[in-house]
Amino acid sequence: MSSEEIFEAQSPLHGWASSRRPFRPDAGVDDVPRWADFSDPLEAINARARAHVRERRQHAGSVGRFSPSEQRAMATLGLEGDADRATLRRRYTALVRQLHPDHNGGDRSREGKLRQVVEAYQLLRKAAAFTRA
Repeated sequence: MSSEEIFEAQSPLHGWASSRRPFRPDAGVDDVPRWADFSDPLEAINARARAHVRERRQHAGSVGRFSPSEQRAMATLGLEGDADRATLRRRYTALVRQLHPDHNGGDRSREGKLRQVVEAYQLLRKAAAFTRA
């Protein structure tokens, strides 16, 4: 290496001119925001994030409504793919009443299934398909 190349490599700014994904202005989300359109930089970041979520939801709608883990959770609860938030809640409530030891005269043999139902519900209630737009 020449002395100029060594000096450049030792510079604290060396490598920042690269276009690796984490350092790109758009970071793979969408186009660079026009900062002049926003009074607060956080608004620009929030707008980009909302656009990214909308794009993912549209893509998920065309590919399938649920991820594989969400599909397993739907099967655990015995729900079809067209279920809505109210149906999810009703089915969860019915299964908890059916499986909980307090409703079975203290029979604890179904606790494993109850745990699976609770975990499935916790996953699905946060799923994009059931969140309110």
